[in-house]
Amino acid sequence: MLYQAYQFSDDALAPLRLAARWGQVWSGFAGGAAGDELSRRLGASLEMLSRFQLTHARPAWGISEVQVGNRVVPVTEEITLSLPFGDLLRFAKDVDAAQPKVLIVAPLSGHFATLLAGTVQTMLQDHDVYVTDWANARDVPMREGKFGVEDYIDYLIRFLEEMGPGAHVLAVCQPCVQTLAAVAIMSERRNNCTPRTMTLMAGPIDVRESPTSVNDLANEKTLSWFKERMIQTVPWRHKGGGRRVYPGFVQLISFMMMNMERHKTTHKKLYDHLEAGELAEAEKIKTFYDEYFAVLDLTEEFYIETIDRIFQKAQLATGEFTWRGKPVDPSKITRTALLTVEGGRDDICALGQTSAAHDLCSSLRPHLKRHHLQANVGHYGVFNGRRWENEIYPVVRNMILAME
Repeated sequence: MLYQAYQFSDDALAPLRLAARWGQVWSGFAGGAAGDELSRRLGASLEMLSRFQLTHARPAWGISEVQVGNRVVPVTEEITLSLPFGDLLRFAKDVDAAQPKVLIVAPLSGHFATLLAGTVQTMLQDHDVYVTDWANARDVPMREGKFGVEDYIDYLIRFLEEMGPGAHVLAVCQPCVQTLAAVAIMSERRNNCTPRTMTLMAGPIDVRESPTSVNDLANEKTLSWFKERMIQTVPWRHKGGGRRVYPGFVQLISFMMMNMERHKTTHKKLYDHLEAGELAEAEKIKTFYDEYFAVLDLTEEFYIETIDRIFQKAQLATGEFTWRGKPVDPSKITRTALLTVEGGRDDICALGQTSAAHDLCSSLRPHLKRHHLQANVGHYGVFNGRRWENEIYPVVRNMILAME
Protein backbone atom coordinates (compact mmCIF):
# COMPACT_ATOMS: atom_id res chain seq x y z
CA MET A 1 0.00 0.00 0.00
CA LEU A 2 2.96 2.36 0.50
CA TYR A 3 3.54 2.75 -3.24
CA GLN A 4 -0.14 3.48 -3.82
CA ALA A 5 -0.11 6.04 -1.00
CA TYR A 6 2.97 7.70 -2.48
CA GLN A 7 1.39 7.78 -5.94
CA PHE A 8 -1.82 9.27 -4.54
CA SER A 9 0.02 12.03 -2.67
CA ASP A 10 2.14 12.83 -5.74
CA ASP A 11 -0.98 13.08 -7.89
CA ALA A 12 -2.69 15.25 -5.28
CA LEU A 13 0.23 17.70 -5.20
CA ALA A 14 0.54 17.94 -8.98
CA PRO A 15 -2.04 20.78 -9.34
CA LEU A 16 -0.25 22.74 -6.62
CA ARG A 17 3.08 22.42 -8.40
CA LEU A 18 1.46 23.43 -11.67
CA ALA A 19 -0.08 26.49 -10.04
CA ALA A 20 3.33 27.39 -8.60
CA ARG A 21 4.90 27.21 -12.06
CA TRP A 22 2.24 29.51 -13.47
CA GLY A 23 2.81 31.77 -10.49
CA GLN A 24 6.51 31.91 -11.35
CA VAL A 25 5.63 33.19 -14.80
CA TRP A 26 3.42 35.85 -13.27
CA SER A 27 5.91 36.88 -10.58
CA GLY A 28 8.73 37.00 -13.10
CA PHE A 29 6.70 39.33 -15.31
CA ALA A 30 5.50 41.49 -12.43
CA GLY A 31 8.89 41.83 -10.79
CA GLY A 32 11.01 41.80 -13.91
CA ALA A 33 11.16 45.56 -14.32
CA ALA A 34 11.03 46.79 -10.76
CA GLY A 35 12.78 43.80 -9.21
CA ASP A 36 11.24 44.67 -5.84
CA GLU A 37 11.92 42.56 -2.79
CA LEU A 38 8.37 41.22 -2.53
CA SER A 39 8.40 39.90 -6.10
CA ARG A 40 11.77 38.22 -5.63
CA ARG A 41 10.62 36.62 -2.39
CA LEU A 42 7.40 35.42 -4.00
CA GLY A 43 9.25 34.08 -7.03
CA ALA A 44 11.72 32.20 -4.84
CA SER A 45 8.92 30.67 -2.77
CA LEU A 46 7.03 29.58 -5.87
CA GLU A 47 10.09 27.98 -7.39
CA MET A 48 10.81 26.04 -4.21
CA LEU A 49 7.19 24.83 -4.23
CA SER A 50 7.30 23.87 -7.92
CA ARG A 51 10.38 21.72 -7.26
CA PHE A 52 8.68 19.72 -4.50
CA GLN A 53 8.59 16.40 -6.36
CA LEU A 54 10.51 13.33 -7.41
CA THR A 55 10.92 12.25 -11.00
CA HIS A 56 11.00 8.68 -12.30
CA ALA A 57 12.51 9.09 -15.75
CA ARG A 58 16.20 9.18 -16.53
CA PRO A 59 17.52 12.76 -16.75
CA ALA A 60 19.50 13.77 -19.82
CA TRP A 61 23.22 13.07 -19.66
CA GLY A 62 23.92 16.59 -20.86
CA ILE A 63 27.20 15.64 -22.52
CA SER A 64 27.30 17.16 -25.99
CA GLU A 65 31.03 17.76 -26.38
CA VAL A 66 34.37 17.07 -24.74
CA GLN A 67 37.89 18.48 -24.90
CA VAL A 68 40.18 15.94 -26.55
CA GLY A 69 43.72 17.22 -26.78
CA ASN A 70 43.65 20.65 -28.39
CA ARG A 71 40.16 20.51 -29.83
CA VAL A 72 36.54 20.24 -28.75
CA VAL A 73 34.86 17.12 -30.10
CA PRO A 74 31.07 16.57 -30.41
CA VAL A 75 29.67 13.63 -28.44
CA THR A 76 26.64 11.54 -29.45
CA GLU A 77 24.86 8.82 -27.48
CA GLU A 78 24.49 5.42 -29.13
CA ILE A 79 22.67 2.40 -27.73
CA THR A 80 25.04 -0.42 -28.62
CA LEU A 81 22.95 -3.18 -27.04
CA SER A 82 19.43 -2.94 -25.62
CA LEU A 83 18.21 -5.46 -23.05
CA PRO A 84 15.02 -5.40 -20.93
CA PHE A 85 16.66 -4.22 -17.71
CA GLY A 86 19.37 -1.99 -19.15
CA ASP A 87 21.19 -0.72 -22.21
CA LEU A 88 24.85 -0.62 -23.15
CA LEU A 89 25.25 3.05 -23.96
CA ARG A 90 28.24 4.44 -25.85
CA PHE A 91 29.34 8.07 -25.95
CA ALA A 92 30.65 8.17 -29.50
CA LYS A 93 33.04 10.82 -30.74
CA ASP A 94 35.14 11.39 -33.85
CA VAL A 95 38.80 11.36 -32.85
CA ASP A 96 42.00 10.99 -34.83
CA ALA A 97 43.29 7.88 -33.03
CA ALA A 98 41.56 4.98 -31.34
CA GLN A 99 41.19 5.33 -27.57
CA PRO A 100 40.97 2.58 -24.92
CA LYS A 101 37.45 1.19 -24.54
CA VAL A 102 36.13 1.49 -20.99
CA LEU A 103 32.87 0.16 -19.54
CA ILE A 104 31.70 2.27 -16.61
CA VAL A 105 29.47 0.11 -14.41
CA ALA A 106 26.85 2.28 -12.72
CA PRO A 107 25.28 1.33 -9.40
CA LEU A 108 21.71 0.06 -9.29
CA SER A 109 20.76 1.64 -5.99
CA GLY A 110 17.84 3.98 -6.45
CA HIS A 111 19.33 6.52 -8.86
CA PHE A 112 19.84 6.50 -12.61
CA ALA A 113 23.23 5.99 -14.23
CA THR A 114 23.29 9.72 -15.01
CA LEU A 115 24.50 10.20 -11.44
CA LEU A 116 27.87 9.38 -13.03
CA ALA A 117 27.67 12.10 -15.68
CA GLY A 118 30.71 13.83 -14.17
CA THR A 119 32.63 10.55 -14.20
CA VAL A 120 31.75 9.96 -17.85
CA GLN A 121 32.60 13.53 -18.87
CA THR A 122 36.08 13.23 -17.37
CA MET A 123 36.78 9.75 -18.76
CA LEU A 124 35.75 10.87 -22.26
CA GLN A 125 38.88 12.99 -22.61
CA ASP A 126 41.09 9.95 -23.11
CA HIS A 127 38.78 6.97 -23.55
CA ASP A 128 36.05 5.41 -25.68
CA VAL A 129 33.39 5.33 -22.97
CA TYR A 130 30.50 2.91 -22.54
CA VAL A 131 28.13 2.85 -19.56
CA THR A 132 25.51 0.51 -18.09
CA ASP A 133 22.28 2.48 -18.45
CA TRP A 134 19.93 0.63 -16.07
CA ALA A 135 16.16 0.69 -16.52
CA ASN A 136 13.61 1.72 -13.91
CA ALA A 137 12.07 -1.58 -12.75
CA ARG A 138 8.60 -0.05 -12.61
CA ASP A 139 8.81 0.48 -16.36
CA VAL A 140 9.80 -3.13 -17.20
CA PRO A 141 6.78 -5.33 -18.01
CA MET A 142 6.25 -8.45 -15.93
CA ARG A 143 6.69 -10.63 -19.02
CA GLU A 144 10.41 -9.82 -19.02
CA GLY A 145 10.86 -11.93 -15.91
CA LYS A 146 13.09 -11.34 -12.92
CA PHE A 147 16.40 -9.54 -12.50
CA GLY A 148 18.69 -10.50 -9.63
CA VAL A 149 22.35 -10.23 -8.71
CA GLU A 150 23.36 -13.08 -11.02
CA ASP A 151 21.37 -11.54 -13.88
CA TYR A 152 23.34 -8.34 -13.29
CA ILE A 153 26.55 -10.34 -13.72
CA ASP A 154 25.14 -11.85 -16.93
CA TYR A 155 24.51 -8.36 -18.26
CA LEU A 156 28.08 -7.26 -17.50
CA ILE A 157 29.56 -10.25 -19.30
CA ARG A 158 27.23 -9.68 -22.25
CA PHE A 159 28.14 -5.98 -22.40
CA LEU A 160 31.89 -6.70 -22.31
CA GLU A 161 31.47 -9.29 -25.06
CA GLU A 162 29.57 -6.73 -27.13
CA MET A 163 32.47 -4.28 -26.69
CA GLY A 164 34.94 -6.92 -27.82
CA PRO A 165 38.49 -7.84 -26.75
CA GLY A 166 40.83 -5.32 -25.17
CA ALA A 167 38.31 -3.34 -23.11
CA HIS A 168 38.65 -2.07 -19.55
CA VAL A 169 36.05 -1.91 -16.78
CA LEU A 170 35.47 0.66 -14.02
CA ALA A 171 32.82 0.01 -11.36
CA VAL A 172 31.46 2.59 -8.96
CA CYS A 173 30.14 1.65 -5.51
CA GLN A 174 27.63 -1.21 -5.21
CA PRO A 175 28.44 -3.10 -8.47
CA CYS A 176 32.10 -3.59 -7.52
CA VAL A 177 31.08 -7.04 -6.23
CA GLN A 178 29.28 -8.04 -9.43
CA THR A 179 32.11 -6.64 -11.55
CA LEU A 180 34.76 -8.59 -9.67
CA ALA A 181 32.60 -11.71 -9.99
CA ALA A 182 32.09 -11.16 -13.74
CA VAL A 183 35.83 -10.74 -14.36
CA ALA A 184 36.57 -13.85 -12.28
CA ILE A 185 34.06 -15.89 -14.30
CA MET A 186 35.39 -14.60 -17.62
CA SER A 187 38.99 -15.24 -16.53
CA GLU A 188 38.27 -18.82 -15.50
CA ARG A 189 36.55 -19.45 -18.84
CA ARG A 190 39.41 -17.77 -20.73
CA ASN A 191 36.92 -15.47 -22.41
CA ASN A 192 38.84 -13.36 -24.95
CA CYS A 193 36.73 -10.35 -23.93
CA THR A 194 38.01 -10.41 -20.34
CA PRO A 195 38.95 -6.78 -19.57
CA ARG A 196 42.58 -5.72 -19.40
CA THR A 197 42.07 -3.64 -16.25
CA MET A 198 39.47 -3.54 -13.50
CA THR A 199 39.02 -0.40 -11.42
CA LEU A 200 36.86 -0.80 -8.31
CA MET A 201 35.84 2.48 -6.67
CA ALA A 202 34.29 2.70 -3.20
CA GLY A 203 32.56 -0.68 -3.37
CA PRO A 204 31.48 -3.20 -0.69
CA ILE A 205 33.80 -6.09 -1.53
CA ASP A 206 34.06 -6.99 2.17
CA VAL A 207 31.59 -5.14 4.40
CA ARG A 208 33.10 -6.74 7.50
CA GLU A 209 35.92 -4.20 7.27
CA SER A 210 35.13 -0.99 9.21
CA PRO A 211 31.32 -1.35 9.07
CA THR A 212 29.39 1.86 8.45
CA SER A 213 25.85 2.82 9.45
CA VAL A 214 24.71 1.47 6.07
CA ASN A 215 26.25 -1.92 6.88
CA ASP A 216 24.77 -1.87 10.38
CA LEU A 217 21.29 -1.17 9.02
CA ALA A 218 21.55 -4.10 6.62
CA ASN A 219 22.54 -6.45 9.42
CA GLU A 220 20.31 -5.40 12.28
CA LYS A 221 17.15 -6.59 10.49
CA THR A 222 16.18 -9.99 9.11
CA LEU A 223 15.56 -10.65 5.43
CA SER A 224 11.88 -11.17 6.20
CA TRP A 225 11.77 -7.67 7.73
CA PHE A 226 13.16 -6.16 4.53
CA LYS A 227 10.70 -8.12 2.42
CA GLU A 228 7.72 -7.09 4.53
CA ARG A 229 8.67 -3.43 5.07
CA MET A 230 10.68 -2.38 2.02
CA ILE A 231 9.16 -4.27 -0.90
CA GLN A 232 6.11 -2.77 -2.63
CA THR A 233 3.95 -3.55 -5.65
CA VAL A 234 4.09 -1.20 -8.65
CA PRO A 235 0.67 0.36 -9.39
CA TRP A 236 -0.98 -0.96 -12.54
CA ARG A 237 -0.86 2.45 -14.22
CA HIS A 238 2.84 1.86 -14.98
CA LYS A 239 4.36 -0.51 -17.57
CA GLY A 240 5.71 -2.72 -14.82
CA GLY A 241 2.41 -2.82 -12.98
CA GLY A 242 2.28 -5.76 -10.56
CA ARG A 243 6.06 -6.09 -10.28
CA ARG A 244 7.43 -6.29 -6.76
CA VAL A 245 10.10 -3.62 -6.23
CA TYR A 246 12.16 -1.70 -3.73
CA PRO A 247 10.95 1.83 -4.55
CA GLY A 248 13.53 4.46 -5.39
CA PHE A 249 11.72 7.01 -3.24
CA VAL A 250 12.27 4.82 -0.17
CA GLN A 251 16.00 4.64 -0.91
CA LEU A 252 16.16 8.40 -1.41
CA ILE A 253 14.48 9.05 1.92
CA SER A 254 16.95 6.69 3.61
CA PHE A 255 19.92 8.50 2.09
CA MET A 256 18.52 11.92 3.00
CA MET A 257 17.90 10.92 6.60
CA MET A 258 21.63 10.21 6.96
CA ASN A 259 22.43 13.87 6.24
CA MET A 260 19.13 15.67 6.71
CA GLU A 261 20.61 18.80 8.27
CA ARG A 262 22.94 19.23 5.30
CA HIS A 263 20.03 18.94 2.85
CA LYS A 264 18.00 21.47 4.87
CA THR A 265 20.91 23.90 4.89
CA THR A 266 21.47 23.49 1.14
CA HIS A 267 17.81 24.16 0.34
CA LYS A 268 17.89 27.24 2.56
CA LYS A 269 20.88 28.43 0.52
CA LEU A 270 18.94 27.74 -2.67
CA TYR A 271 16.06 29.92 -1.48
CA ASP A 272 18.47 32.70 -0.48
CA HIS A 273 20.20 32.60 -3.88
CA LEU A 274 16.85 32.74 -5.70
CA GLU A 275 15.62 35.61 -3.57
CA ALA A 276 18.86 37.53 -4.12
CA GLY A 277 18.78 36.90 -7.87
CA GLU A 278 22.02 34.90 -7.71
CA LEU A 279 20.98 32.59 -10.51
CA ALA A 280 24.35 30.99 -11.24
CA GLU A 281 24.77 29.86 -7.65
CA ALA A 282 21.16 28.66 -7.53
CA GLU A 283 21.59 26.69 -10.76
CA LYS A 284 24.44 24.63 -9.30
CA ILE A 285 22.23 23.48 -6.44
CA LYS A 286 19.25 22.85 -8.71
CA THR A 287 21.32 20.77 -11.12
CA PHE A 288 22.52 18.52 -8.31
CA TYR A 289 19.06 17.98 -6.87
CA ASP A 290 17.44 17.48 -10.27
CA GLU A 291 19.66 14.41 -10.52
CA TYR A 292 19.40 13.45 -6.85
CA PHE A 293 15.59 13.53 -6.91
CA ALA A 294 15.36 11.38 -10.04
CA VAL A 295 14.77 7.89 -8.64
CA LEU A 296 14.38 4.41 -10.07
CA ASP A 297 12.96 1.25 -8.55
CA LEU A 298 14.93 -1.96 -8.02
CA THR A 299 13.44 -5.40 -8.56
CA GLU A 300 12.60 -7.26 -5.37
CA GLU A 301 15.02 -10.06 -6.16
CA PHE A 302 17.97 -7.75 -6.83
CA TYR A 303 17.40 -5.76 -3.63
CA ILE A 304 16.87 -8.75 -1.35
CA GLU A 305 19.78 -10.69 -2.85
CA THR A 306 22.04 -7.66 -2.43
CA ILE A 307 21.11 -7.37 1.23
CA ASP A 308 21.51 -11.10 1.77
CA ARG A 309 24.56 -12.01 -0.32
CA ILE A 310 26.62 -8.82 -0.24
CA PHE A 311 25.76 -6.97 2.97
CA GLN A 312 24.75 -9.71 5.40
CA LYS A 313 26.83 -12.71 4.29
CA ALA A 314 29.69 -11.00 2.38
CA GLN A 315 29.70 -14.09 0.16
CA LEU A 316 32.41 -12.98 -2.25
CA ALA A 317 34.83 -12.16 0.56
CA THR A 318 34.13 -15.43 2.39
CA GLY A 319 34.44 -17.60 -0.72
CA GLU A 320 30.75 -18.58 -0.70
CA PHE A 321 29.60 -16.60 -3.74
CA THR A 322 28.16 -18.69 -6.55
CA TRP A 323 26.96 -17.90 -10.06
CA ARG A 324 24.53 -20.25 -11.76
CA GLY A 325 25.35 -22.86 -9.15
CA LYS A 326 29.14 -22.67 -9.60
CA PRO A 327 31.65 -21.12 -7.18
CA VAL A 328 33.12 -17.74 -8.14
CA ASP A 329 36.85 -17.66 -7.49
CA PRO A 330 38.66 -14.28 -7.89
CA SER A 331 42.00 -16.09 -7.69
CA LYS A 332 41.32 -17.17 -11.27
CA ILE A 333 42.08 -13.59 -12.34
CA THR A 334 45.66 -13.62 -13.57
CA ARG A 335 45.93 -11.03 -16.34
CA THR A 336 43.43 -8.26 -15.49
CA ALA A 337 45.24 -5.47 -13.65
CA LEU A 338 43.45 -4.35 -10.49
CA LEU A 339 43.08 -0.80 -9.17
CA THR A 340 41.04 -0.06 -6.06
CA VAL A 341 40.07 3.44 -4.94
CA GLU A 342 38.75 4.51 -1.55
CA GLY A 343 37.81 7.82 0.03
CA GLY A 344 39.12 8.62 3.48
CA ARG A 345 35.86 10.29 4.50
CA ASP A 346 33.52 7.76 2.92
CA ASP A 347 30.65 7.10 5.34
CA ILE A 348 28.91 4.62 3.01
CA CYS A 349 31.79 2.33 1.99
CA ALA A 350 34.56 2.65 4.56
CA LEU A 351 38.29 2.09 4.35
CA GLY A 352 39.29 -1.49 3.69
CA GLN A 353 36.01 -2.62 2.15
CA THR A 354 37.18 -2.11 -1.45
CA SER A 355 40.88 -2.83 -1.01
CA ALA A 356 39.86 -6.29 0.23
CA ALA A 357 39.73 -7.21 -3.47
CA HIS A 358 43.54 -7.43 -3.49
CA ASP A 359 43.54 -10.37 -1.09
CA LEU A 360 40.86 -12.13 -3.13
CA CYS A 361 42.79 -11.68 -6.39
CA SER A 362 45.64 -13.69 -4.94
CA SER A 363 47.03 -14.89 -8.28
CA LEU A 364 47.73 -11.41 -9.59
CA ARG A 365 51.39 -10.48 -9.53
CA PRO A 366 52.28 -7.38 -7.49
CA HIS A 367 52.90 -5.15 -10.52
CA LEU A 368 49.28 -5.74 -11.61
CA LYS A 369 47.85 -4.41 -8.34
CA ARG A 370 47.48 -0.87 -7.11
CA HIS A 371 45.45 0.84 -4.37
CA HIS A 372 44.72 4.56 -4.18
CA LEU A 373 43.47 6.22 -1.00
CA GLN A 374 42.08 9.72 -1.45
CA ALA A 375 42.16 10.86 2.14
CA ASN A 376 40.13 14.04 1.79
CA VAL A 377 36.95 12.93 0.00
CA GLY A 378 33.66 11.30 0.91
CA HIS A 379 31.75 8.72 -1.09
CA TYR A 380 30.50 11.01 -3.84
CA GLY A 381 33.87 12.73 -4.17
CA VAL A 382 35.56 9.48 -5.17
CA PHE A 383 33.95 9.61 -8.61
CA ASN A 384 32.83 13.20 -9.08
CA GLY A 385 34.16 16.68 -8.45
CA ARG A 386 37.48 18.46 -8.40
CA ARG A 387 39.54 15.81 -6.59
CA TRP A 388 38.21 13.06 -8.83
CA GLU A 389 39.21 15.07 -11.89
CA ASN A 390 42.60 16.27 -10.65
CA GLU A 391 43.88 13.54 -8.34
CA ILE A 392 41.97 10.27 -8.76
CA TYR A 393 41.34 10.23 -12.51
CA PRO A 394 45.06 10.50 -13.43
CA VAL A 395 45.68 7.31 -11.43
CA VAL A 396 42.86 5.53 -13.29
CA ARG A 397 44.07 6.82 -16.66
CA ASN A 398 47.65 5.73 -16.00
CA MET A 399 46.58 2.22 -14.99
CA ILE A 400 44.60 1.81 -18.21
CA LEU A 401 47.40 3.29 -20.31
CA ALA A 402 49.95 0.94 -18.75
CA MET A 403 47.93 -2.10 -19.86
CA GLU A 404 47.37 -0.87 -23.42
